Amino acid sequence: MSGVRVLVGTRKGAFILSADGKRERWEVTGPHFGGWEMYHLKGSPADPNRLYASQSSGWFGQQIQRSNDGGKSWEPVGNTFAYEGVPGTHQWYDGTPHPWEFKRVWHLEPSLDDPDTVYAGAEDAALFRTTDGGTTWHELAGLREHNTGSQWQPGAGGMCLHTIVLDPSDPKRMYIAISAAGAFRTDDGGKTWRPINRGLKSEYIPDPDAEVGHCVHRIAMHPSRPGVLFMQKHWDIMRTDNAGDSWSEVSGNLPSDFGFPVDVHAHEPDTVYVVPIKSDSEHYPPEGKLRVYRSRSGGNEWEALTNGLPQRDCYVNILRDAMAVDQLDSCGVYFGTTGGQVYMSADAGDHWTPIVRDLPAVLSVEVQTLP
Repeated sequence: MSGVRVLVGTRKGAFILSADGKRERWEVTGPHFGGWEMYHLKGSPADPNRLYASQSSGWFGQQIQRSNDGGKSWEPVGNTFAYEGVPGTHQWYDGTPHPWEFKRVWHLEPSLDDPDTVYAGAEDAALFRTTDGGTTWHELAGLREHNTGSQWQPGAGGMCLHTIVLDPSDPKRMYIAISAAGAFRTDDGGKTWRPINRGLKSEYIPDPDAEVGHCVHRIAMHPSRPGVLFMQKHWDIMRTDNAGDSWSEVSGNLPSDFGFPVDVHAHEPDTVYVVPIKSDSEHYPPEGKLRVYRSRSGGNEWEALTNGLPQRDCYVNILRDAMAVDQLDSCGVYFGTTGGQVYMSADAGDHWTPIVRDLPAVLSVEVQTLP
């Protein structure tokens, strides 16, 4: 029977939650790297045993970990992040020498067909790639050299490249999102980039319709429909049907259109999930009720999913990388909270149950569907 492996990154280590296809009984291992901030863990779609993890510490810096056995053992891999192949030398946006602060890797995105190729989104707003399983990393420098770079600004969490979406129909096409610069697309494997923010409006920047400067929180795509993407922005749920050339708002009847994660049902491209929170200053659910919202129409019409979730005195947050879905026939949906709970639904959101409680604050949740 197929199963699932849930990879959880927290403020104080990583945890791996495993179950068979019924998803009723869970084995929990961890903490791996106890005490370290584990910003993101993700498995390779090409090899279920290959995992990558971003391990960070204000004292010891950034490290990438790799597992070749599904998380039973780990090894540190290359911590040299090179600019045009030369470690430690960086150029700022306009090409003049400038100190570039490398704080952490926010997101790891393994290639769809090669377990040794992985993309890494870093702070300050840079994109790296490895083709040797993490031993060496090189920057795709065309992004930071984009002519709008001088207009990029840090969001509340820093100027982080936090989202990487690979197009399964075109290996040269990729989408990324930066807080607070916006969304960008490459059609040539990362050599050149274009902003894809038309239709986004952000009242808190000098020009609400500017080409860049928008605080995008998360982008999601269904692999069967790579030209359709959903976005959770700093206010507003957005949708594009033309690969980002233009966006339209689909927030509809949500109680708040502020939040961080967005994801898409594994088998229903028009079924979308978000978790609203009250505001950009009050990072907790409206009315203290933890509700996941689901749209079965690709946006605009949303229903609250509450069965099994606390509906009073709940003041947790769900961060941008802390929601994921599995690929089983009855799609499972998972999310983690800053209160240390990881919830799952084995029926696409109709009923929820906690897999584990009392973890450190959850930073990321990813799911592997195992053969």
